[in-house]
Amino acid sequence: MDFFAIIGFGLVATVLLIILRKERPEIAVLVGIAATGLMIGALIHKIADILVAFETLAVRAEVNGEYLKLCFKIVGLAYLAGLGAQICKDAGENTMAAKIELAGKIFILGLGVPVMAGLLDLILKLF
Repeated sequence: MDFFAIIGFGLVATVLLIILRKERPEIAVLVGIAATGLMIGALIHKIADILVAFETLAVRAEVNGEYLKLCFKIVGLAYLAGLGAQICKDAGENTMAAKIELAGKIFILGLGVPVMAGLLDLILKLF
């Protein structure tokens, strides 16, 4: 799916969601989640292309592959936490959205510790 097809699908889904929220709000949440899943599914090949490009750059720059994997995990967690929180907000559960965002931040911080330790080691070796 190209960019304009995704935008078109998103707009059609939005109109459908507006109509459903008036008539059947419990179904609207499920339709929103399904539409989100379809849009992400359509973007998987683009995401894979981006990952391959970053891996190629990392190999050329001789960056430790483990750090690159950790960075991918961190970015993925950030996107997933944001997506989960937004779905909760769409369903009217702002408190649960805040908890998901907090959990995402804690997991990201935990994953970032080895990267920060490696960066500190590199700085110490330079001086």
